[in-house]
Amino acid sequence: MCGRYALSDSVNEQITEFVTETGRHPEEWSPDWESSYNIAPTQDIPILLDSAKSGELRFERARWSLVPSWSKELKLKFATHNAKAEGILEKNTWRKPVQSHRAIIPAHGFFEWTGERGSKQPWFIHHPEGQLLGFAGLYSWWVDRTAAEDDPNRWKLTATIITSDAVETLEGIHDRNPVILPQHMWLHWMDPSIVGTQELVDEAVRAGVAEASTLTFDEVAPFKVSDNGPQLLEPLSR
Repeated sequence: MCGRYALSDSVNEQITEFVTETGRHPEEWSPDWESSYNIAPTQDIPILLDSAKSGELRFERARWSLVPSWSKELKLKFATHNAKAEGILEKNTWRKPVQSHRAIIPAHGFFEWTGERGSKQPWFIHHPEGQLLGFAGLYSWWVDRTAAEDDPNRWKLTATIITSDAVETLEGIHDRNPVILPQHMWLHWMDPSIVGTQELVDEAVRAGVAEASTLTFDEVAPFKVSDNGPQLLEPLSR
């Protein structure tokens, strides 16, 4: 958890509105996310970050599975699409990103499964009014040292979603859920001038409990890894 989520192209307008309201709208601003309803780890995802270098709020594409800057390989031997909030700074993979590279990862909902292998039942978990969710995330720039310095693919932005124990209303589906931040906390979470600590992460988790408790969940039809489209979000008729 969270291993699949959905995000429609309405995020472009919603994120633009948020950034505009902050008064930090970049001169060149053209978010171009295409709707995707079955986003999987290692695929590209959009993330919102506060750049200490440029002072801008940036809406960037990142590889969903964080790769720490010290790694020699892009593909790690362990999963990094999620990061457990508990004791997060004890892990070398997460320590630097928590301290200075925090992001918001937007979503319109996420999937979880119940049941036994071979008969898994998917559930789509989302805001009852379809509002945009903001997952607390971390990011890291990974450099491919085998590529030429002028190769545009030399630097790769990577990201992860922080998770916590599931709220009571969702624990019957899964024992973890993403840490979901209310919009008024987005700037605080991303602020690169704040050195991230376990206390900051715990503050996010506490705020996330209230947000996750408002979510609703629908049984949806089973789908394949390669399936996509808004039909994946349609509740099963009863």
